Amino acid sequence: MLTVDFDRLGLLPGDRVIDMGCGAGRHAFEMYRRGADVIAFDQDADELAGVLELFGAMKEAGEVPVGAAADIKEGDALALPFADGEFDRVVASEVLEHIHDDHTAIKELIRVLRPGGTMAITVPRWLPEVINWRLSDDYHNAPGGHIRIYTDHELKWKFVNAGMEFEGKAHAHGLHAPYWWLKSAVGVDKDDHPLVKAYHQVLVWDIMKTPRWSTLTGLAEKALNPLIGKSMVLYFRKPESA
Repeated sequence: MLTVDFDRLGLLPGDRVIDMGCGAGRHAFEMYRRGADVIAFDQDADELAGVLELFGAMKEAGEVPVGAAADIKEGDALALPFADGEFDRVVASEVLEHIHDDHTAIKELIRVLRPGGTMAITVPRWLPEVINWRLSDDYHNAPGGHIRIYTDHELKWKFVNAGMEFEGKAHAHGLHAPYWWLKSAVGVDKDDHPLVKAYHQVLVWDIMKTPRWSTLTGLAEKALNPLIGKSMVLYFRKPESA
């Protein structure tokens, strides 16, 4: 389940890219499949171990082009252990809403991106997130949980003010917002609730769907994304003169 559109990001085979706050690695895996030189970066060593294992399995299965490379790196988003301008593309998906000092994290993301390089930043969208917060304190009060809700204007301003050029916005995962509203309403830890289980089965089916049904769910998602897409994606470019 990808949030970033890598064609819109401009990802090319051989690009050196970082997936900052990679989590389980969904975007890192796709960039690796597309022939990039990928660094999956996170502070969770256990998550990174799983990502590294799957990188190896992908290579053994012949799922990546010749010349593609992938590795992991553990560290702090506020002090990225990379040189200035080291990466052609930067991805940070569903990360900044967890970081107290987002100003420093943003500066670090920009620092490691080369002049002319592009960046995709995704965060929970304002309206779906506000609904979740109002339905459940547990949704965002968990350790390491969400500490802020961004508006598109606020997040865009923070990057533009730090020197980036705004290239566009999109929304994703319109089918997922109602699922999280439901979880927040009945209890975020009650995965065995009948309604939650039923909706989860629908989402799993959507991921595993046959081509016959993919058009239907794709159209539904496309229609819902502008209205209630759970994630907001902003695309930026670092000026050549930076």
